Amino acid sequence: MLRVTVLTLFPEMIAPVVGQSILKRAQEKGLLHVEVVNLRDFTADRHRVADDIPYGGGAGMVMKAEPILRAVETVRVAAQEHAEEIRLVFPSPHGRPFTQRHAKDLARERRRIVILCGHYEGVDERVRTALSPEEISIGDYVLTGGELPALLLIDAATRLVPGVLGDPESAVEESFSDSLLEYPHYTRPADVRGMGVPEVLLSGHHEAIRLWRRKEALRATYLKRPDLIKDRVLNEEDRRLLNELLSEGITSMPVRCGEEG
Repeated sequence: MLRVTVLTLFPEMIAPVVGQSILKRAQEKGLLHVEVVNLRDFTADRHRVADDIPYGGGAGMVMKAEPILRAVETVRVAAQEHAEEIRLVFPSPHGRPFTQRHAKDLARERRRIVILCGHYEGVDERVRTALSPEEISIGDYVLTGGELPALLLIDAATRLVPGVLGDPESAVEESFSDSLLEYPHYTRPADVRGMGVPEVLLSGHHEAIRLWRRKEALRATYLKRPDLIKDRVLNEEDRRLLNELLSEGITSMPVRCGEEG
C-alpha cells in the first residue's frame, strides 16, 4: 500500500481530488491511503495564524516554522507507533525535476510519504535547516502553493502501484514509461467528420499493430520531445523504425480513412 500524508493550510484543496476516479478506487482497494493534516492545527494562538511578514521586508507572507515542525514531529511519532518510517517530500522550485522514474520510485516506497505543501511566498528557511526535506520540482513556473504539486505526485505514483489500474499494461504503455511519448489512440466510430483511423488498427494483425504503435511513438517523440530521444540507446528494432521515419521525411502522421471490419 502507498501511504501518504499531506501537510497543508488548505485541506479542502486535497480531499475532493483524492476522492475521485482512480485515486478513489485505489483507496477502496486498500492500495492507497491518503491522510490530510491541517497545519493550522499546530499553531499556538487562538486565531490559528500560520504565516507572518518576512524579516527584512518585502511583499507577501511567509509560512511560520513552528507549526510545520510540530506537525512533522507529530506525524513522525504516529508513524513510529505503527513501526513506520517517513519520507518527507517538499514540492519546491529548488528541487530535482520530477520524472516518471521518480514516480516509480515513490510507487515502490515502503515508508510513509509525507508531503509538505508550501504557500504564499514560501516557508521559513529554518524548516529546511531542521528537517532537510527531499525537494522535488514539477516545473519551472510559479504556483500559489504546494497543493497542486502534491496531488500530481500522488496521482503519478498511485497509477504505478500494482493492482491500481484495471489493465496492468496501461501503466507500461503510457507516455514516458520507457522514455518515449505514447502512440496515438483511436476509438469508434471509424470516421469522425471525414477523419479516419489508420488501416492497420482495423486489420486485426497484432504484430503489425505493435510495430505501428512503436513507430508512431518514435515519431511523436522525435517531433515533439527530441530531447528524450537524443541520448537514448536504441535497440535494433527502434533504429530500423526510426530510419524508416527519416527516409520518409518525418512529419506529423497522415491518417487515411479505413473501413471498419
